[in-house]
Amino acid sequence: MTDSEQRLRDYAHLAVHVGLNLQPGQTLGINALVEHTPFVRVVAREAYAAGARYVDVVYGDQHVRKAHIEQVAEDDLGWSPPWLVKRVEDLGADGAAFMGVAGNPDPELYGDLDGGRVARSRMKEVAEATLKLTEGLCNWTIVAYPNEGWARTVFGEPDIERLWEAIATAVRLDEPDPVAAWREHIDRLQDRAGSLNERRFDAVRFHGPGTDLTVGLHRESVWQAALDESRGIKHVANMPTEEVFTAPDARRVEGTVRSTLPLQIQGNIVRDLEIRFEGGRAVDVRASEGEEFMRTHAATDEGASRLGEVALVDATSRVGTTGLIFFDTLFDENASSHIALGAAITQAVEGAHDLSPEERHERGVNHSSIHTDFMIGGGDVDVDGVTADGDAVPILRRGDWVL
Repeated sequence: MTDSEQRLRDYAHLAVHVGLNLQPGQTLGINALVEHTPFVRVVAREAYAAGARYVDVVYGDQHVRKAHIEQVAEDDLGWSPPWLVKRVEDLGADGAAFMGVAGNPDPELYGDLDGGRVARSRMKEVAEATLKLTEGLCNWTIVAYPNEGWARTVFGEPDIERLWEAIATAVRLDEPDPVAAWREHIDRLQDRAGSLNERRFDAVRFHGPGTDLTVGLHRESVWQAALDESRGIKHVANMPTEEVFTAPDARRVEGTVRSTLPLQIQGNIVRDLEIRFEGGRAVDVRASEGEEFMRTHAATDEGASRLGEVALVDATSRVGTTGLIFFDTLFDENASSHIALGAAITQAVEGAHDLSPEERHERGVNHSSIHTDFMIGGGDVDVDGVTADGDAVPILRRGDWVL
């Protein structure tokens, strides 16, 4: 076995045993692009070795999807094939595990298309079913597979080996015992979340160049980190992960925020995103590139213009210390503090999971078919916790955790 083959096998082992924590007898559903096939095949072997009952893979092809966006009738643009919706629902009903594979081989493939049509092509019913699946119905994870196109976007040349090295650093695959390294990392992040929960801040404020944003929190908001639990199975939803996060009060967001990293989304790269919030709602959306797409995206449904997540990341992030822009949200959101338009992380608000969409709206727990993270943190952006009395308590200064 070559070194590269062993590395791929070790990565698959980490994804199956730490990311998914796959249990004997579970079905595993995988969503990936055709360019991810070599990794998916190794994951499947690792999953069967771990006792999987069946591995079901759905591959997407972005070029086929581009033809759909270019040529299909407007009424059919965002159609969700019912069998794809049912597959997701059946995975949840079966108590299956679920893996998404990231690493876009052509992040700007749809950049020459009408941004509004690209945004409207999103399969809303599939997205809603998938969000529901990840709200406690299954143990799930998202991992990324290095490929030539992605490397070209990051480095300007198809240097896959260099991209592999960066990813190995980010996911702790370069450690002598990656599993033990992950256990230690999870404990550290959970301790950090615990320190925020002890404070019971009423809001979090971001302030820096182009940014002065106050995000209100629920009394019941719980800061979380790294380790999720679904149906009694503990798993790591994002590999890598460097964040502590919670669900904000979607009614109490005020101010202006400027993105600090590009956002890769649906075959587009959105640059220099700026959003102004009033009464919790995004009332003005601007960008130097991808503005039409983002305006349409933020109007997908009633909750798409409100926040569902606020997350803090400090300068010790392994993703951030690579110094790279990955043009992939899985990595870039773990290099920088971020917020997310759309669906709330219901596990982060006590009792929210069992509420209807209408009840969530009344309580300020956002409900939407989208969940779109974008990066707003960095060394120039300070973060304060705001107490119920209005006092500001430093959390991040120049990227350093000071709480």
